[in-house]
Amino acid sequence: MKLATMGGVKHPIIITSSALGQAQGLSQQTASRRLIELERRGLIKREMLRKGQAVMLTEDGLKALGAVYFELKQVFEGEIASLTLVGEIFTGMGEGAYYVSREGYRRQFISKLGFNPYPGTLNIKLSDAQSLRNRALLELFKGIEIEGFSDSGRTFGPVKCFKATIDGRVEGALVMARRSHYGRDVVELIAPVDLRKTLGLKDGDVVKAEIHVAH
Repeated sequence: MKLATMGGVKHPIIITSSALGQAQGLSQQTASRRLIELERRGLIKREMLRKGQAVMLTEDGLKALGAVYFELKQVFEGEIASLTLVGEIFTGMGEGAYYVSREGYRRQFISKLGFNPYPGTLNIKLSDAQSLRNRALLELFKGIEIEGFSDSGRTFGPVKCFKATIDGRVEGALVMARRSHYGRDVVELIAPVDLRKTLGLKDGDVVKAEIHVAH
C-alpha cells in the first residue's frame, strides 16, 4: 500500500530501502527484506540502479491491493449489490458474434443467464475514473462462471459473467473473457436482443450499465 501511495501503480518509483523503511518506521534491513519478499511473490518488479531501485506494482500486486480495498469498502459501505459502468459505444473487431454463437457458450448462457443471446456483443469504452475503478472491482467478485470447452480441435476459454441492466431498459449481461484482445478500459455486453437496434445506439453514444454483483 505504501508503494502504491508513493506512485508505484502507474509507473516505477525510484526509492532506496532506507527511505522506504523511514517512511514506514522500519529499519533499512527490514524494508529491504520486505521488498525482496514482495518481488519473490510476484507482487512487485524491481530494477536495481546506482542510486536506489526502480519499483512498481505488478498486475498481481494490484489485485492483492484491490482485494484489501474491496474488503474495506464493504466494511465501511456495506455489501455491494451493483456497480455502474459508463462508456462510449464503438464498433469492435466482429469477433463477438462468432464467440457468442458457439454452441458450448450459448447453451451455458441460456441455462445460467436465462436468455439466448443475440449473436454479437455491445462494446463499451469506459469513459470516467469511477467506471474504471468499478471495472477493476469486478475482478474480485465471483460472478457467473461459463466454463471453457473444446470444439473441432479448438479450445475456448472460460468466461465470467454478471447480469446487467443496460440503460435502465434491457436486461442482459456483462461478459469478461479470461483472455481478451481488449484492454481493461473496454467491456462487452450481451442481451437477448440487438442492443444497438433496441436502444437506438450508434458509435460514440454513451451507455450506462448497472452490473449486478450480488446473486
